[in-house]
Amino acid sequence: MSTKLAINLHKLARFTNTAIPILATIFFLAGRYISFYYHFLTVPLLGLLLVNLYYLFGQKNHSLLRNFGILGQGRYMLESLGPELRQYLFSGDTEERPFNRTERGEVYRKANNVDSAASFGSQNNFDATEIKLRHSLFPISRGDVEPYRMTFGEERGIQNAYTLTVPIIISGMSYGALGKRAVRSLARGIAQTGGLMNTGEGGYPKYHLMENCDLAFQIGTAKFGVRNRDGTLNDQLLAELAAKEQIKMIELKLSQGAKPGKGGMLPKEKITQEISELRGVPMGRDIVSPTHHAECQDYPSTIAFIRRIQEISQLPVGIKLCIGDPRQFFELVGEMKRQDAFPDFITIDGAEGGTGAAPKAFLDRVGMPLFPALKSANDILLAAGVRQRVKIIASGKLISPGSQIIAFCLGANAVATARGFMLSIGCIQALQCGSNTCPVGITTHDPDLERGINIPDKALRVANYIHSLEHDLDELLCSAGARTVSDLTFDHLYIPNESALYPFANHS
Repeated sequence: MSTKLAINLHKLARFTNTAIPILATIFFLAGRYISFYYHFLTVPLLGLLLVNLYYLFGQKNHSLLRNFGILGQGRYMLESLGPELRQYLFSGDTEERPFNRTERGEVYRKANNVDSAASFGSQNNFDATEIKLRHSLFPISRGDVEPYRMTFGEERGIQNAYTLTVPIIISGMSYGALGKRAVRSLARGIAQTGGLMNTGEGGYPKYHLMENCDLAFQIGTAKFGVRNRDGTLNDQLLAELAAKEQIKMIELKLSQGAKPGKGGMLPKEKITQEISELRGVPMGRDIVSPTHHAECQDYPSTIAFIRRIQEISQLPVGIKLCIGDPRQFFELVGEMKRQDAFPDFITIDGAEGGTGAAPKAFLDRVGMPLFPALKSANDILLAAGVRQRVKIIASGKLISPGSQIIAFCLGANAVATARGFMLSIGCIQALQCGSNTCPVGITTHDPDLERGINIPDKALRVANYIHSLEHDLDELLCSAGARTVSDLTFDHLYIPNESALYPFANHS
C-alpha cells in the first residue's frame, strides 16, 4: 500500500486566510492586556490582513488572488524569479536561450582578457546539424596571415571611401535602446581598436559622437535625426550629419532580423525628455516606426532612394535587410543592374537577431535565419555577375569566432554583432531590455541602474573582446590554410546536409 503526499492548496489558502485575522486579533489583545511588546507582531499582521482583504475582495483583475489571497501572491513571486532560478540553479550549461552559459562565458572571458581554452572536449552536439570548418592538411603560420582591410565605396571610386581594418562591427544599437553610459562604453572601446560602430536608428547620435569613434549612421524607417514632418528624408539634415568627421558610412535599414516587416520599437518606459528631443517624438507613448520607408514603394523607387542618399552624403551607403523571400532579393539585384546603381554594402540580418523590443510572433516566426539567407544573397549576387560591386556584412547571433568564420565562408566581407558587445560590457541575459529595468544598467535610463557601468572599465572590455576575436579568427584562418577572410569560400565548410544551415541553435 502506497500513500501520496500532496498539498491541497485550496485548503491551505482557506486556513491561511482564516489564521491571519485570528492571529492579528490574538496579538492585539495580548499587546493590550499582557505586554505592549506583542504589538510588534500585531502591526505586521494587521498589514498582512489589509493586503489579504484587498486581494480577496478589493481587486478584480486576478482570479488567483481572489481565490487564494496572499498565498496566491507567492505563486506570482516564484514565477517572477523563475528565469533567475533556472539560469543559475537548474539550467545546464548548454540549455539556455538565446545564448547558453558556455557561449556567454566565452564572451566574458574574452572581454576580461582571460584564456578561453576549454578542457575535456566540446559540449556541442556532433550530429547532422553541426557545421564545421574544413582544416587544411598544410596549415599556415600566423605570420603569413595578412592584416584585415576592406574598403567600402571603392567600387564607385568615391573620395570618401572608408577602409575598415577590424572585421567585427558593433551592430546598430541606438541611444534609447541603450543608456548613455553603455553607448559611451562601446564607442570608447571600439575607438581603441580602430573599428566601426553602427549608431542604430536613434536620431542625432549625441553619445556615439562623444567618444570620437568611426560611425555608420543608420537611417531607420522613421528617419529619426534626418526627417521631415511628413516622415520623408530631409536632405539638408542628412548632409549636415554626413559632414561630421566621425561618420564614415550610412546604412539605410529596410528591415531587421528581430522584426522584419515591422518598424523599430521603443517602449514608452524608456523615452526620456532627451530621447524625445533627439528623435523628435512625444513622451508618454510607445515609439513604433513605419513598416517601410515612404520613398520605397517598389524596386525602382528603392534603388533610386539609395542613389539619392549616396549623392547627398558623398559617403559609402548600404542597406540592411532580413531576407524573407530570396526571389525578392533576386528582383532587387535585378533592379540594381537595370539602373546601374548599387549600394556599397548590404547587411544581411538573420531572423535570430535582435537586441531590443519586438513582438514575440516576429521574434519566433518571421524571416530567414542568417546562414541560409547569407548563402542565398551571395549566390544571387554571383549569378547576376555583380558580386564585385557590393560588400556583404553578416549580422545575427555572431558572438564567437566559430560562428563568424562560418559567415565569412558563406560570403560575408565583415561581420556585425550587437549582443556580443552587450555581453562584453556585462549583460547577464536578464531579458529585460525593453522594460527599462536592466539590472546591469545597459538597456536602461534609470540613473540608479546606469551608475553600475564604469565607462573606462567597460571600454577596456570591449577592446579586449575585439582583440581576442581577431586573434581567434587569425588562428582559424591558419588552420584553414587561408591568408585572409577573402580567401574563404563555401568549400571550406563541412555541412552534413542542407538543414544544418537553418536552425542557428546551440552551436557558435
